[in-house]
Amino acid sequence: MTERADLRDYLAAERTFLAWMRTGLALMGFGFFVARFGLFLQQLRLIEQAPSVASYGVSLWFGTALIVVGVVVNLSSAWRHVRLVRELDHGEPAGSRSLIQAVATALFLALVGLAMAIYLVSVRGSVNIHSQNIEENTMPQGTSRTASEPSKGFISKPSNHSVEQTVEKLKNILQSKGVTLFALVDHSGEAEKVGMKMRPTKLLIFGSPKAGTPLMLASPGAAIDLPLKILVWEDVHGKVWISYNSSEYLKDRHDLPQELMQNIAVVETLAAKAGE
Repeated sequence: MTERADLRDYLAAERTFLAWMRTGLALMGFGFFVARFGLFLQQLRLIEQAPSVASYGVSLWFGTALIVVGVVVNLSSAWRHVRLVRELDHGEPAGSRSLIQAVATALFLALVGLAMAIYLVSVRGSVNIHSQNIEENTMPQGTSRTASEPSKGFISKPSNHSVEQTVEKLKNILQSKGVTLFALVDHSGEAEKVGMKMRPTKLLIFGSPKAGTPLMLASPGAAIDLPLKILVWEDVHGKVWISYNSSEYLKDRHDLPQELMQNIAVVETLAAKAGE
């Protein structure tokens, strides 16, 4: 009569079997999460009506592969456990047969992890590029990250200071050059008075009759854009901008003579100095 194995051998076999079952269930659960995450991102973009910058279908394949491997691990573990118990019942020595399964599972998970890491990095790069494009498209007309190019005469340059500091710096520059500040319009302050919220926005109206009068004599319509104006404002990202009408735009709009352009070109110098 064949001597059966010790009870401890059966318990050890059962613990090993349960450990593999947990591994299989973890693989299936993680695979389900990965697959659903890609579908969730697709649904979110449909709700937001945003264009898709990357295909999230790859996550579905990753998730499905993990679920399939989890099922295979559970079935294989059950089959191996049955064989091991039968061998123990017949008193046969149980060799270490779990090495191949363990190594194969570990290698598969390592490859899937590496592939997912590469995929996530590529998706993140695409999202960053898309976000930058959205930010550039939603920025107010005529602005950029450095000095903007004229867009319908509207130029914006970044300031390294807050709106208040930039305005104060502009006032000091105007005073030092003997330029009259006719008015300072606090748009955001006026909005607050009527219970409305607006990001810091202030308009400086300045000039000199000696410089402006010849322009209006040459083209009376230029009076609608004179005195000169500089707008200091803060965008939704907290970035402060200095905006003004391009001198070339004013020249073309009012057909101003070239010899008088120096009278309004000063606005560009003022904006540059105020933003430093």
